[in-house]
Amino acid sequence: MTTTPTPSMLRALPAEYRERLLSTARTVSFPEGTRLFEEGGHADRFWIVRTGTVELDMRVPGRRAAVIETLRHNDLIGWSWLFTPHVWHLGAEATTPVRAYEFDATAIRAMCHDDPGLDHAVTQWVGDVLAHRLRSARTRLLDLYGPCGSGIHA
Repeated sequence: MTTTPTPSMLRALPAEYRERLLSTARTVSFPEGTRLFEEGGHADRFWIVRTGTVELDMRVPGRRAAVIETLRHNDLIGWSWLFTPHVWHLGAEATTPVRAYEFDATAIRAMCHDDPGLDHAVTQWVGDVLAHRLRSARTRLLDLYGPCGSGIHA
């Protein structure tokens, strides 16, 4: 199977918009095991991974959280900040020490509101990330529950 890389902000946004966003970022560090956010919590920020890995997970009643995806260098952590009601759809945990750019969601939404070009570019970038993650999740589901796992035999 051929996979395409997750759309990186550094590749997806025109330089002008990328620089405007990066000018608002602050560099943060998370030790291994740090929960960045919990499913159902208020989505008030997002991150771009510089170093390390973060796992996105989903609560499963009666079981430990199921890992949905592992994020690495230049990946976007969090998209729920862009869409109302601004509530995290997943959880996230640093699985190694992580350094990241952190962005204040309210400030970025205000910037987007004031500049339709920036708004379009950011929405397109985050939409591309979502589409990529949906395709990846679909592939994982097919691997888990495809013809061999589903009991269907050719």
